[in-house]
Amino acid sequence: MPVAAPSLTPSASHSPDRIHDVLIVGGGLVGSSLAIALERLGIDVGLVEASPAGTLPAVFDERNLSFAEATVNALSALGVLQKLRAPAGSIQRIHISRRGDFGRGLLDAARYGRTEFGRVVVARDFGEALEARLAELSGLTRYRPMRLLGLAEADAGHRTVRVADDAGEHVLRARLLVAADGTRSMVRDALGIGIDEYDYAQALFVTRLRTTRTPDGTAYERLGDEGPTALLPRGDRHYGLIHAVARQDAEAVAALDETAFLARAQAAFGWRAGRFVACGPRSTHAAVRVVAQRVIAPRAVLVGNAAQTIHPIGAQGFNLGLRDALTLAELIADARAQDAAADCGSSALLDAYVQRRQDDRTRTIEFSDGLARLTANEAPLMRPLRSLGLFAVDRLPSVQAYLVGGAMGYRGDVPALCREPRA
Repeated sequence: MPVAAPSLTPSASHSPDRIHDVLIVGGGLVGSSLAIALERLGIDVGLVEASPAGTLPAVFDERNLSFAEATVNALSALGVLQKLRAPAGSIQRIHISRRGDFGRGLLDAARYGRTEFGRVVVARDFGEALEARLAELSGLTRYRPMRLLGLAEADAGHRTVRVADDAGEHVLRARLLVAADGTRSMVRDALGIGIDEYDYAQALFVTRLRTTRTPDGTAYERLGDEGPTALLPRGDRHYGLIHAVARQDAEAVAALDETAFLARAQAAFGWRAGRFVACGPRSTHAAVRVVAQRVIAPRAVLVGNAAQTIHPIGAQGFNLGLRDALTLAELIADARAQDAAADCGSSALLDAYVQRRQDDRTRTIEFSDGLARLTANEAPLMRPLRSLGLFAVDRLPSVQAYLVGGAMGYRGDVPALCREPRA
């Protein structure tokens, strides 16, 4: 017989007969956002989190998140961005170039009647805003800290999930199990879902950067043989720097002192943003594409990085994962509007989810992967082709419109919350 975990949210009830409508495993960016999106539906939602109360998951660090306009709209509608205590940076222009190639592409939001393409938020600040919003939810049961032990086959209209904390093992049940537990998803593995994986052989160094020029709303994507060096305009008068290096050089680069690291990043990027003066602590992340071979199983669905982890070039990872979560919440809302007792984990609902997410997911993965491989290709014959591509970005309205639509998060069947601007 399952017992209540001491770490449960105080208002949570727990009984052997209880079945959550939706149980989310993973309290990171996408999992927490999904829990918030489901709150207004009045359904029973559980959130299994590895981190204890009062501690943010490791993903909420100094990384810089680029929120597309569609993401800004949705997070504002969900009451999350209003919880930010630090200012967000505004992306008004996107400057694209490649070291050693001619030409450059410049996308300007004003040209499309927008004040910005999106905003830049520090992951730690976003985590604190999500936590503040989660604390307001009355219909959410939070299981933390909890670790996944295993799953049972879907049976009798629900999934059984085995979890454990310091008090021992517990059994949870749900009509729909959502895997939001990241790139190395344990839920995905337990469901027997395979992956297609590609290693870009790059290490990505992430830090806060100060230059001699205050950010003016321009986000820079400087491409090179080893990968991109990107500068994102933060709200604190700094840039967020992402600097890719060849995997075999990562250890040596990590050992560089601040002055030497800044010189290396400056050489890769150039001087468009001024001289690199100082940087904060550096973290390193491997650039690996991991794509699930399917995103649903009986009474289970994968969202966010559990479904697809893509190269950060173009900054589409979280934006794509949030659209996963919002589409799922929208489908559940639509089903409940037609029938208050609608089954959140029905095969019809999950099939509809796959259909709605297919175009956006496929196009975004292909765009990110193609751009990462093409721009890092050192073959001499690729240079004139890339230069021609940059010329097209800068001069052809149809090419610009395609890139702008993707950058702002409007690909495929976009969830309604993404289309509704909020003050």
